[in-house]
Amino acid sequence: MTSMTHDGPKITGGVDTHGLTHHAAVIDSVGRHLADREFPATVRGYRDLLDWMRSHGRLSAVGVEGTGAYGAELARVLTAAGVAVVDVDRPDRRTRRMKGKSDPIDAYAAAMAVLSGRATGIPKSRDGVVEAVRVLRIARRSAVKARTQTMNQIRGLLVTAPAMLREQVAGLDRAVLIRTLARLRPGDDLSRPLAATRAALRRLARRHQALDDEITELDAEIGPLVKQAAPALLELFGVGPETAGQLLASAGDNPERMRSEGAFAHLAGVAPIPASSGRTHRHRLNRGGDRAANNALHTIVLVRMRYDERTRAYVARRTKEGLSRRDITRCLKRFVAREVYRALTTTPIERITQTDLAPAA
Repeated sequence: MTSMTHDGPKITGGVDTHGLTHHAAVIDSVGRHLADREFPATVRGYRDLLDWMRSHGRLSAVGVEGTGAYGAELARVLTAAGVAVVDVDRPDRRTRRMKGKSDPIDAYAAAMAVLSGRATGIPKSRDGVVEAVRVLRIARRSAVKARTQTMNQIRGLLVTAPAMLREQVAGLDRAVLIRTLARLRPGDDLSRPLAATRAALRRLARRHQALDDEITELDAEIGPLVKQAAPALLELFGVGPETAGQLLASAGDNPERMRSEGAFAHLAGVAPIPASSGRTHRHRLNRGGDRAANNALHTIVLVRMRYDERTRAYVARRTKEGLSRRDITRCLKRFVAREVYRALTTTPIERITQTDLAPAA
């Protein structure tokens, strides 16, 4: 077992992560390069990397590139060993053109980013129920995309299908259409276009049915996990299992890493950005951040604008004040982000109340 305490000078580590290997480096308290070394990206390799770093002194923190990809398991191992892990962005193209590119250079750069304070991000822990929700949602998203593609292919085939077949399914809604096509009998002679088209449509329809079943199963698995992870989030108006699952995945198992609701707003790309010039004073939508989280907030706002009386009154009042629909939507997304942050960081005993929306005049 790796020792938790070490004597010696204070050092900072940096790691450039890859699929099969990780390159580590250590620097002292004034940024001098001490050593660098490559380790295999295995359980034993992670432990050897930590032991090697600690052999150079008291390890204060480690900057890891790609904590959401190749460095995810290394970040978990280091955190479990009591080491402070900092998420480090990869150097931009301009920096790489000036300083060059190699594994040792990137590892030292990660360590320097931590020591200088340029990198301060706390990575997602990826060790709880939210991580389970995230990985299951990947499978669900893939199934939904494949089902949409399958339906588009069915409609494309029907456009050029023989008239006899088109007339047989004309006017059917999607559910009945899929059931009808799944029962088609193409016959044995697939050299005829009509028989081949029937065979293709039957296969596509049955694939659509299988994807429907897969999505239903995933929804049944994801729903209870979302409720377990953040019951307060599901209590908010307009928040369903799908949007809640995405917001949870964006926040991670340790939402406390976001130091304020403003930080969450930046993460979700809903922090307003000044866009003033001369006598014009305004803000615009932030097009950065996690776009999937931004889309989830947008969906919640659309639901509220249609069904929530308080939101409808707010929209009417702000419209009279001269705000465009886009600006009103930006404001509402910011309000919803505040409520979502409180729901994600609240304890089960506390209850979330929607008090952020300005009352109608």
